[in-house]
Amino acid sequence: MIKALFFDIDGTLVSFNTHTIPQSTLNAIAELRKKGIKLFISTGRPRVAINNLGNLEFDGYITMNGSYCFGENDEVIYKSPIPKSDVETMLGILKKEKNCPCVIVHEKEMSFCNPNTQTAAFIQMLKFPDVPEISVEDAGKKEIFQLSPFFTLEEEEKYLPLMPHCESSRWYPTFTDIVCKGNSKQLGMDKIMERFGFTLEETMAFGDGGNDISMLRHAGIGIAMGNANDTVKASANYVTDSVDEDGIWNGLKHFNLI
Repeated sequence: MIKALFFDIDGTLVSFNTHTIPQSTLNAIAELRKKGIKLFISTGRPRVAINNLGNLEFDGYITMNGSYCFGENDEVIYKSPIPKSDVETMLGILKKEKNCPCVIVHEKEMSFCNPNTQTAAFIQMLKFPDVPEISVEDAGKKEIFQLSPFFTLEEEEKYLPLMPHCESSRWYPTFTDIVCKGNSKQLGMDKIMERFGFTLEETMAFGDGGNDISMLRHAGIGIAMGNANDTVKASANYVTDSVDEDGIWNGLKHFNLI
């Protein structure tokens, strides 16, 4: 019996095309609530950038790809910043490569180093809130939980080995999310399950991006959206329709949860 569902946001709950949650998904969530199933967000976004869920409420949140998890009433369930040595390496790269923008995520703040036209397009594309600029020097004054440099794949292969305590994942082609090694949506699920008392067999997860692969493989039932790429689809137990074609509703229907 499924007792807990985990949802990615962008490309899963929220359409990249309309920037809204389909009505069928809202209807599905209402049906799940009636059955007493717990609902959790699992996203690469930091908390400050979760601005596209309308009035929906969830029982807990896995944010920054598992680096920061919290429940109701702001209860921090788990947090794990990037080690300072790797932060200093990344900030050194940004100081040298001034044309390389990067999202800097502290515990409760998100800022841009080296913003440019690329970052303006990023904010528009994802309908992010306004992101202030921060200097490289100021960025390192607080713990950093996630770094999202606008690296090409070649740049990622060049620079990531210089940060041995970190790993990265992509959910959009133009940038990668870098977090402390071991942090992932899979780990976030484990922290949530430990806190709420679920087993893996009682979980289901929906996702569409590369950062969802660990979650889809880990869940009792992992469902990839139809708009996911082939690698993500191959990691899932089932492939539903796209977010714009009622994918969540249809996936839940397939497994008789609604």
